[in-house]
Order: sequence, then structure tokens, then C-alpha cells
Amino acid sequence: MPTSEKSFQHTFTLESLLETHTLPFVIIDENLTVVAVNNAREKYFGLPRTKQLGNPCCINKPNCRHQTFFKTFQAYAGFFTDNSPEETNPKKCWLNGNAITNADGKRFLGETLTYCKPLLSKPQMLGVSKEFLNLQLKLQNVARTDAPVLLIGETGTGKEVAAKVIHQQSNRVKSELIIVDCTLLTESLFESELFGHEKGAFTNAVTSKKGLFELADNGTLFLDEIGELPLSQQPKLLRALESGQFRRVGGTQILTSNVRVVCATHRNLGDMIKEGRFREDLFYRLSVLSVEILPLRERKQDIALLAEYFLRQEGHKHCLTQKAFTKLIQHTWPGNIRELKNCMQLAVALANDEQIDAQQIHILRRGSRSSDIKHLEVTLQNTITQQPIKSAASEKELIQQLIVKFQGNRKQIATEIGVSERTLYRKLNLYQLDS
Repeated sequence: MPTSEKSFQHTFTLESLLETHTLPFVIIDENLTVVAVNNAREKYFGLPRTKQLGNPCCINKPNCRHQTFFKTFQAYAGFFTDNSPEETNPKKCWLNGNAITNADGKRFLGETLTYCKPLLSKPQMLGVSKEFLNLQLKLQNVARTDAPVLLIGETGTGKEVAAKVIHQQSNRVKSELIIVDCTLLTESLFESELFGHEKGAFTNAVTSKKGLFELADNGTLFLDEIGELPLSQQPKLLRALESGQFRRVGGTQILTSNVRVVCATHRNLGDMIKEGRFREDLFYRLSVLSVEILPLRERKQDIALLAEYFLRQEGHKHCLTQKAFTKLIQHTWPGNIRELKNCMQLAVALANDEQIDAQQIHILRRGSRSSDIKHLEVTLQNTITQQPIKSAASEKELIQQLIVKFQGNRKQIATEIGVSERTLYRKLNLYQLDS
């Protein structure tokens, strides 16, 4: 008899873990039976959890990866064929399995499922490590409040994505999320951008303009790199945040805006306060809730999943060898997730086929010599020129597109496909194309 939701909730006390996963997630017991699923899994298979609870873990039971897991309790991650009973068209997907324990000390298997294409149009953060799941739970908790949030973390850790997740999970999701890059807010632009201006307020102000505070009314205002905000403008921001009131540049009418503020920085604001470069009162106003976004080197269990995701994001069918995975894991990723994404894009460009090996994983260290960068540029150019075009039809189509792109400029077209102008001329005649 299938396990009922009521009995599951009574005996299993890790239910709050389920919805920290934005990807389909299932909990399996030692009898190889499904005892819990999350909302994402319900939506993916189009089946309510009541029709999934009590089902066997997969159609291969008991000779399956789940049984192997309960023999060793060894975590696993990789591409497997999804043979869930709910899956009508089994396909290869990335699966992560980890041990979880309930309040009674009983161990279960928690398995996360990731397909090649993103499952959600909403911004999502990917990971399966304990550190990542703790982060997701924190973001979920702060999203329920209206208190200001300060996201702290190194460059490239995904602070902007975290801000989007907070907005999407908040009660302000139906209003706007306005993103402000504080590195661009010079003293002359600050008030006009944030509070707007009236017609004629200054030269070139030919019309009135709403500021970002107005546009974010009833929504979320994300101030990225708040540590870069000029000291002279910080009191103006503080006043607007405390009162919710402001005036457009050149205006006399007092306007109000109800915004939830989320900030992010990679700087140590405590040190900046001591140095007199950041106001202490503004810091306390912005950091009612603080969330640290961990660097990638502290959540290495997520590297493989993120690497595969970036490969699939643009429709690539490339796969990574074990040696390539090993090289990724050994790197400390000072540029974090952004660096990993760039690394995967470069690996695709360097790959001769759909398999990416360690040789295609190029990692530029901070402070790399110009000779190292030049060598990589030459390698990339050689790869491009040696890459075979699979068919005459595809080559003709490519050249046609480049004729439009470069308005018939033969030199630019030849450079783009890595051939001489003479070779390009022969191809134009062969395909009867007029550049």
C-alpha cells in the first residue's frame, strides 16, 4: 500500500529540506521506496506527490544505483539513465545522490535530478553540496521578510543571481526588481539616476524622468557593489532609505516609494568604515540581514554540476572526461562561478569533437603573463582554422550569414572562417555566391 502523506509527515522530520531544491528532488528509503518528493518533481512529471509516494525507486529495482548506495552510503554524481517509474521516456540526465538523516538517526538517500535544459525560466542557483543547500535555505528565509539584506561574497560567486532568487521568492515578486550598478553612480549621476529629475533641471534634461526608487516602488531595489558608492552620496541614500521619501532633481514635490533593499559587495565594509570610506549608520541600515555567498572552492561538490550546466546552457552536446573533471576540481577558482563559465566556453571553442579532455581546460592564473595569454590566443586561432566544416551545405550557409554580417567585406569574411581571401574567392564561385 502506498505510503500516505500523513504518515510520511509523522515519521520523517526533514520535510523542510525538500523545498530548498529548485530542481526535482526525491527521498528514497532503504527499502528502495519513494518516501518524499518536492514541488519541482511534481511539476516536472506532472504527477502529484500522492501518486509518487510509495513507488519503487526505479524500474530496475533492486539491481540499481540506489541499492548500491545503501550498501556503501557513498555519494554519487554523474550522468545516468533516469528509470523512474514516472518517466515515460527515459533519458540521460545528471543525478546527484547523497545520504541524509532524519531526527531518529535513520539514513535515507536524497537524489537531485538535472536535465540538459533549465527546468525553470526563473533565475536559479545550482548545487547539491551541503554548503549550497544551507545557502538556499537562508535565501528562502530572508525572502519571507521585508528587511534589508546584505549579500557578501567574492567577485563571481553569484550575488546578483541570489538577489533575483530573493525577489522571486518574496511577496514583492509581482512588482519590479531594479538592479543598480553602484560602480556607475558617479557624484554627478547619483541623484538623477536614483531619484529622477524634472524637465530643465540641468543641461540636456529635455524631459522629466523617473528615478530607480520610483520604478522599484512595491518591488525590490538591488544595489550591486554598494562598497563603490561615493562617500559624498551615502547620506542621501541613507535619508531615502530611512524615510522612504525623496525629491527629483530640480523638483519640489516630495515623493514616496516603498522598496525592499538588497545590497551586495565583495569588499570588507568593516575595514572601509574604519578607514572613513563607508558610513557606519548606512552599513547598519543595509545589513539588517546578512548572507555570505560562499566561494566556489568551498563548495567543490558543485563544480561538476555547474560545468555540465554551462555546457548545456547554449545547446552544446559536449561532455567532460574524468581527467577534465579532475583538473576542474583541483583549481581554486579565484574568479568563482563566472570564471568556471568562461572556462567552459573556451573549452568548447578548443574541442575538436564533442569530448572535452584536460588539454582543453585552460585556466589563466591571476597575473598571467602576456606570453601565456598570447599562446592561448594562438592555440584558439589554430583550433578555429583547423576545425572542419561538416558539410558543403553548412559551409555555404555560414558564408551567406557572414556576407550579411560584414556587408560583403571579403577580408573580414575570410578572417572569420580562417582562410585566405583567395580560398574564399574560390568558395564564393563554387557556391555561386556574390559578396
